[in-house]
Amino acid sequence: MSNKRRVVITGIGMLTPLGLDTESSWQAIRRGEIGIAELTRVQREELDIALAAELKNFKVTEYIEGRSARRMDEVTQYGLIAAREAFRQSGLQAGEFDSNRAGVIFSTGIGGINTFEREKQAGIEKGYNRVSPFFIPLTIANMTAGTVAQDLGLHGLSTAVITACAASTNGLGEAFHKIRDGYLDIIVAGGAEAAITPMGVGGFSAMRALSKSTDPKRASIPFDAERDGFVIGEGAGALILEDYEHAKKRGAKILGEVVGYGSTSDAYHMTAPDPEGTQAARCLQLAVEDAGIKLEDIGYINAHGTSTELNDASETHAIRRVFGDHADQMKVSSTKSMTGHLLGASGVVEAAFCVLGLKEQWVPPTMGLEKPDPDCDLDYVANAGEDFSYDYALKNSLGFGGHNASIVLKRYLAD
Repeated sequence: MSNKRRVVITGIGMLTPLGLDTESSWQAIRRGEIGIAELTRVQREELDIALAAELKNFKVTEYIEGRSARRMDEVTQYGLIAAREAFRQSGLQAGEFDSNRAGVIFSTGIGGINTFEREKQAGIEKGYNRVSPFFIPLTIANMTAGTVAQDLGLHGLSTAVITACAASTNGLGEAFHKIRDGYLDIIVAGGAEAAITPMGVGGFSAMRALSKSTDPKRASIPFDAERDGFVIGEGAGALILEDYEHAKKRGAKILGEVVGYGSTSDAYHMTAPDPEGTQAARCLQLAVEDAGIKLEDIGYINAHGTSTELNDASETHAIRRVFGDHADQMKVSSTKSMTGHLLGASGVVEAAFCVLGLKEQWVPPTMGLEKPDPDCDLDYVANAGEDFSYDYALKNSLGFGGHNASIVLKRYLAD
């Protein structure tokens, strides 16, 4: 392992239902705020879903010039805003690094569904020869990565990872390995989602995946016996991953480290997780092994924790299967209880919460957990965050298609 490079985090950006930047989102997490409210983006009479985790008071022209914004689907707008914030925080300056060794891996689960729905309606009303020439570029899932690369002038690898709700955790892991193994020095690793649309909400509702609660405090309630589905959210997150020596040489402020990555496939069902959690457990194991640490070194897991019946029980089972007795010593929580489920963007946003928690030696709560499910029997840090001494956190994600992804993050202590 001596030839493996250390990979550090030098910038964080995010846009969430709790806040329109990293600091406001994190402080809301610290306060245990709930970013879930009445669904406003979709005609309510068309659906039996009352709540969503929408961005609040967001005006794209405060971040992106109007003409440029109109040539981006909302998913790309969100991703670009998060990437720019992370890049600013990193202190990277054009011309001061080799742009050929700097790249982008920006993930999504669904992509440009807003554009797809608008242009489909335009085609019905006006004829399909009147569909916008920007329809394809705005819809395709790789366009956020391409836009971020163009905006920041990065000429290395530019790609998108599409693994449903595991997408941006997979993206982080792939970025980590690309830098660790010497292919690139810098990667903007992120995820974005903007699927609170009639088809987005309607599709998940038809699957019976969404909570039908009308109470924001009892809607996204991971691990609770009364959970009845997830709350759809929107937003984006981005981390600047960088070779440690590269960051140190330029005097960057280091926020944390990425040290391990695991990824497996259930190969079991289109949407349901394997109830035995066999491959989800192996994914956790692989991430810890990749980090070169002991299972007992993990102090906190930010769980996928969607507030669906199948996910929360099978994920708990997988954690117990891997960590054994140590599972009772760890803290486990789901910040989706506050942000809702940001789908393909959830992993990177939640990984950022892990980095900030490690830095401040604090673990976020699982809000709304009032009636524990007997099948979910870990320490979920119910309803109030806790000061806690730990050096390693694990971010776990699961996605439709049987995708499992886990990232191990390390507290950074100056050398």
